[in-house]
Amino acid sequence: MKFHICILLFVSLCVLNTNAQSFPDKCAGKWSGMMYMYKHGAIRDSVKVVLNITKIKDVPAWNWKTEYLSDKMPMTKDYILRLKDASKQWYITDEGGGVELNDYLFGNKLYTVFETEGVMLTSSYELINGKLIFEVSSGKRIVGAK
Repeated sequence: MKFHICILLFVSLCVLNTNAQSFPDKCAGKWSGMMYMYKHGAIRDSVKVVLNITKIKDVPAWNWKTEYLSDKMPMTKDYILRLKDASKQWYITDEGGGVELNDYLFGNKLYTVFETEGVMLTSSYELINGKLIFEVSSGKRIVGAK
């Protein structure tokens, strides 16, 4: 399977508040930063992003709310991240309406891969030196290409 990568979204988020032990617990707090959208190596757009992560009491789950503060197309993604299997470091991003994405934690980086409307996407969250780095890349699936 080959993919044509066309956009990379990158956000370096600065923490306002964080503590605890597990990866999502370390991410808890209010983060903000700029998302830069690239196409063919050039910046095409940018948008301010605010990410609020809060622990849900008494269950291994976290509210994961991302606000894209765009003048052109503002949006809020309000999801729940749930621990599915601790031994496999397997999490589920529950988008609501029956849509669930599989996430896997490798070290300090949480990955997911999914397809929507014919576009393949990968996303990751990684803690590096007190910053939460959020990356998304996308591309169309090329069927039958060699």
